Amino acid sequence: MKITVIGGGSWATAIVKILSENSGIKIKWWMRNHEAVDHIRKHHHNPKYLSSVEFHPSKVKAYHQIKEAFKGTNMVVLAVPAAFLSEALEGLTPDHFEGKAVISAIKGMIPKKHLLITDFIKESFGVPLERQAAIAGPCHAEEVAAEKNSYLTIASPDLGLAEQFAALMDCRYVRASAITDLYGVEYAAVMKNIVALACGITHGLGAGDNFQAVMVSNAMLEIKRLLNAVSPAEREVSSSAYLGDLLVTAYSQFSRNRAFGNMIGRGYSVKSAQLEMNMVAEGYYAVKSIFELNKEWQIEMPITRFAHAVLYEKNSLKKEFNSLRKNLF
Repeated sequence: MKITVIGGGSWATAIVKILSENSGIKIKWWMRNHEAVDHIRKHHHNPKYLSSVEFHPSKVKAYHQIKEAFKGTNMVVLAVPAAFLSEALEGLTPDHFEGKAVISAIKGMIPKKHLLITDFIKESFGVPLERQAAIAGPCHAEEVAAEKNSYLTIASPDLGLAEQFAALMDCRYVRASAITDLYGVEYAAVMKNIVALACGITHGLGAGDNFQAVMVSNAMLEIKRLLNAVSPAEREVSSSAYLGDLLVTAYSQFSRNRAFGNMIGRGYSVKSAQLEMNMVAEGYYAVKSIFELNKEWQIEMPITRFAHAVLYEKNSLKKEFNSLRKNLF
């Protein structure tokens, strides 16, 4: 099995680590940064993210020419921020994806187009949903690096594909399972980043644990309303792929969306928060996409509305917080 991994950040690095645990896999790892590629080839670790993780050169080879990274592989794992996916895949055509399964490790939406990643790949490269899958947590890259017990769910309309990739990700510190709820998993992942960002904002404003518990509880109801409206199916939203991923993103010290929101709540501008983090908080872009889509859906989404009012309408933090409090129960 030969797999292409696209992306050079912490989550991409963690995925390469997990896949490299499987003795039957060869990995072609693409990233835009030429210096990072050269460093990995020479020193066998990512110099910028999870740098303690070492990779065996016989199993992992780094590339900065994306077409070369696509040659001769069976699967492609996408692990770049959604806002930069189109740029990362620039120059590729449907022919480059021919015969390959595509696995999205991206928990965001394409800005302006407001598309899920799988819909974007289908629209741009002609890859049917049956040849695509998405990875759900709860699983932070930093804990993968430390080999702490983690759980993943792989979702695809083709259960066989989901099971195949789950088997490739299953290792001594990761347990992976398979389901068919592709859209449910993707939308839930988008929403949990919005919720984590909103939790960070309220925490930065001084709200305590009691309020956050109420927010997360209401957020699960908000996510459930969304999933029932846009992708009706029988699903257990209290399972780890939905509730578990939400909880770890809303509460964890490693959550970049929560950290981003916390800075906003403490008075940072969006630009200054982005510069200080030096990482992408998917929830910032997702808020805009879900808010715009909800103009058509007309779903009750007070937490998403709160985040949009603060981030994009530049409304008063305290005013919007007081309004949010009245809409939770």
